[in-house]
Amino acid sequence: MRDFENKIVLVTGASTGLGAAIAVAAAGRGAKAVIVNYVRNRAEAEATAEAVRAAGAEAVLAQGDVSEDEQCRAIAEKAAPYGRIDALVNNAGTTKFAARHGDLDALDRADFERLYAVNVIGPFQMLRAARPLLDAADRASVLMVSSAAGVSGIGSSIAYAASKGALNTMTLCLARALGPRMRVNAICPGFIDTPWHKGVPGPILDRIRDNVAKHTPLKAASTAEDIADAALFFLSDASRHVTGETLLVDAGLHLANGVLSQM
Repeated sequence: MRDFENKIVLVTGASTGLGAAIAVAAAGRGAKAVIVNYVRNRAEAEATAEAVRAAGAEAVLAQGDVSEDEQCRAIAEKAAPYGRIDALVNNAGTTKFAARHGDLDALDRADFERLYAVNVIGPFQMLRAARPLLDAADRASVLMVSSAAGVSGIGSSIAYAASKGALNTMTLCLARALGPRMRVNAICPGFIDTPWHKGVPGPILDRIRDNVAKHTPLKAASTAEDIADAALFFLSDASRHVTGETLLVDAGLHLANGVLSQM
């Protein structure tokens, strides 16, 4: 497939996991250039950039924290030499793991503020910073990487689930406000077997992975590549008449009664 031929793609949080998988997949489907955003680990971002180049696209590194407005503007500026951004993927996110949602002392104000700053305000600021270049494209596509937690209210913590619920609502607002110049959609992955879970103790992560694979209708613990294909659908012209959509991409996890409460 070459449905990204000559497109300019910007992916936040692209050094590892789903962001990296989306960046490389877009390159493999013909993208001219991929802007690879990262916050701290340049070595991981360089590895993603090399994979992007190997897949056939130019790769540009863009360091910056999306919770900081000026850094969002600097990230977007990396695409300026190309004159446009055809696809923006707001993938950067963070969480605070809380073993039990009933333990309200597991979170404090600072946790909520940090999660909302990255997961909600960050995508808004990034879109705003990139808007001139998005407007320069022929009906650009913006994708929010949300979470099944934002639909189910069950996830790594209450603060995380609440932030992703807010992101889903913001997707609807932006889709209304920014059409027809651009489309805005969201995907809501469930469990993805990526370095995102590096803060979870090994035995607990193994149990979560086994529960997901055992109880979801598709009997699978999703990989980043599994989710990337759904992301690219929203970024490609195949979804040219889709905006304001929120799609669960979770191997049917939302249908698995009881398994979420065990995670």
